Amino acid sequence: MELKEKITGTFESRFGGHGTIYASAGRINLIGEHTDYNGGFVFPGAIDKVIMAEIRANGTDKVRVYSIDIDDYAEFGLNEDDAPKASWARYIFGVCREILKRGGKVEGFDAVFAGNVPLGAGLSSSAALESCFAFALNDMFNGNAIDKFELARIGQSTEHNYCGVNCGIMDQFASVFGKKNHLMRLDCRSMEFEYFPFEAEGYTLVLLDSVVKHELADSPYNKRRASCERVAKRLNIETLRDADKAMLESVKSDITAEDYFRAKFVIEEKERVLTVCDALVKGDFDTVGRCMYETHDGLSKDYEVSCEELDYLNDIARECGVTGSRIMGGGFGGCTINLVKNELLPGFIATAKEKFNAKYGHEPKVYEVIISDGARKVEE
Repeated sequence: MELKEKITGTFESRFGGHGTIYASAGRINLIGEHTDYNGGFVFPGAIDKVIMAEIRANGTDKVRVYSIDIDDYAEFGLNEDDAPKASWARYIFGVCREILKRGGKVEGFDAVFAGNVPLGAGLSSSAALESCFAFALNDMFNGNAIDKFELARIGQSTEHNYCGVNCGIMDQFASVFGKKNHLMRLDCRSMEFEYFPFEAEGYTLVLLDSVVKHELADSPYNKRRASCERVAKRLNIETLRDADKAMLESVKSDITAEDYFRAKFVIEEKERVLTVCDALVKGDFDTVGRCMYETHDGLSKDYEVSCEELDYLNDIARECGVTGSRIMGGGFGGCTINLVKNELLPGFIATAKEKFNAKYGHEPKVYEVIISDGARKVEE
C-alpha cells in the first residue's frame, strides 16, 4: 500500500491528476538452473515483490517518465533514434519500440514508477519493469490484442536489442504469467507450460542474499554454454535435453573432464525438475528439499558456478535442518533460496546472520517471498 501511495502522490505532483496503476512481479526459480539454453525445463514463480507504475496517455508523441527509486527523469520520442541515454529508461523505450516493430500501437504517455524488488539479488527487477510497461501499453493502446507470450518476448527482445543482455525467456515469462500460489513448469524447447500448485503450508520460502558478486575475467556463462554444445554435438543431438546418463557415459572417453561434468549436471538437473513437479503434486516437500540440495551440490562441484560465500550459506542451512537450500540464479554470488519449516525459520535466520557476519564481516540480506500474481492492472 505504501508503494502505491508514494507513486500516486508523485504522479499528482509531477503531472497533475491520475492515471492507471499497473504492476508486475519479480521471480524466483525453485529448480532448473542453466537448463533453459539446453532445451530443458525451468520451474519459476512470480513473487510478492513488484515494479509498480502509474501511467496516463498525454496526447503527444513523447514519453515522460520519472523513476522514484533512482530519482531521475527521462523524456524521449518513439522513433529508433530517440533512444534515451539513461540505462533504466532504455528498458521502457525498448518495450515501446518492440511493440511498434510488431505492428502494435504506442502513443506518448506520462509515467511514474517504483519498486520493492531487491536490486542485484537475482530476482529479475528488469524483467518486472519490462513486463509492467508491456502489459500496460498493451492494455492502454492495443485493447489487450497482444497475447501474453508475445509480451514476454517483447521484454526479452528489449534486453537483446536495447540493453545488451542476451537472456533467455524465463524471467519475462514468469513475470507475465505468474499466478498466485502456483509455480510454472516451462518447457524451454516447445514453450509449453503448466501450472503446479505451491501452497506450502507450514513452510516459508526465504532468500539469503550474500551481497557478493564476484567479477570474473572471462565469461563463465558462455564457457559453460559452449561445453554443453560440444557434448550435444558429439552425441549428434540438438541440445542436452535429448541426452541421458547412459548416452553421456558412452562418450566420456571422447570429451574433456570439464565438458563431461558440465553435461552431467544439466542431464541430472533436467530430471530433478520433473521429480520436483511430481513431489509438489503429492505435497512431498522432503523430496523437493532433497532435490534442491542436490542442485546446489551439482552447481558447486560439477558446473562450478558457486562461490565460498554461497556454499557457506548452504552449509548453515543443512546444519539448521532446513528442508531445502540451493544457489539461485547464474551463480558466483547473489542468493540462496531456502525452503524452511516455519518453526525453524527464526533460528535459521539468526544463525545465518551471526555466522556469516563473523566469517565475512557483514550479514546476508533476508527476503521472505510469497508466490503471487504476475503482470496486472491494479486499478484505474
